[in-house]
Amino acid sequence: MELKSVSLEIPEGSNLILGQSHFIKTVEDLYEVMVGTSSQVKFGLAFCEASGPCLIRVVGNEENLQQIATKNANAIAAGHSFVILLQNAFPINFLNSIKQCPEVCTIYCATANPVQAIVAETEQGRGILGVIDGFSPKGVENSQDVKARQEFLRKIGYKL
Repeated sequence: MELKSVSLEIPEGSNLILGQSHFIKTVEDLYEVMVGTSSQVKFGLAFCEASGPCLIRVVGNEENLQQIATKNANAIAAGHSFVILLQNAFPINFLNSIKQCPEVCTIYCATANPVQAIVAETEQGRGILGVIDGFSPKGVENSQDVKARQEFLRKIGYKL
């Protein structure tokens, strides 16, 4: 077995959701989740089929995001994994609906940070073991950091 670190591309102003599912219907169902949750979201979704023709299935409503999601899915190349790139919305607004999608098994991350997928490769294929999301902590927050965090959440509309 060989372990690889795969850096994923996240365009400026975008977020990425990386997950695992189990059925080709994932493409249509996740598309419905995205457009059913927000009429403003721009997104691209790429899904790595794990049997039959083993194609990367692609949908979305923003061509550039579809292309980059496909590039990321191809770099990971793990069966039944999916990559969603989104703009004009935050992943927090979609995660519960994505988790409720019957085909979805796991969400590895939802982030705008630099992210690396840790991939294992065997003679059969590839699988995602986990992710490196962003950077390691540099310390513990103090009272000023708490205040800044709370102000930020209010600024973006998540708290009153």
